Amino acid sequence: MQYAELESRSGAKPGQSVCAPTSRKVSGDAAGGGTPGMGVTPRRVLVVEDNLDAVHSLVVLLRQDGHQVDFAINGYAALDVARRFQPEVVLLDLGLPGLDGFDVCRRLKSVSKDLRIVAVTAYASDEHRAKARAAGCDLHVVKPYDPQRLLAIVRNV
Repeated sequence: MQYAELESRSGAKPGQSVCAPTSRKVSGDAAGGGTPGMGVTPRRVLVVEDNLDAVHSLVVLLRQDGHQVDFAINGYAALDVARRFQPEVVLLDLGLPGLDGFDVCRRLKSVSKDLRIVAVTAYASDEHRAKARAAGCDLHVVKPYDPQRLLAIVRNV
């Protein structure tokens, strides 16, 4: 598998980067269940997460499932990347530094009501769920999450 360093456009500090597999063609010998192949409609997914290990894990997981993925590690970078990348689905951490996930969600939804935004967060209280829903999040997934469940959400949201 080929790897590429992903940096600055994501909002990383100078010298800070994430390594992730480069996009690859998806083979058609296995279907569903998190395995790339027939039955998976590739989606354009934006991962917005300030934890670099979590970014790496999500990018790898989603690309292995056949999706086109970009990422940002802060709210301001997320708005910039979304403008250029035009995602169908956003996996959004709510506890971002600077511009938090609630504000990012409101701003993204003001531009595109059809954009599907999934809060992927440690904020699990009813108050946070209500605040995320009011900001425009379509779904709320609490960390730690089941990777296969998250893939199913991306495929079907």
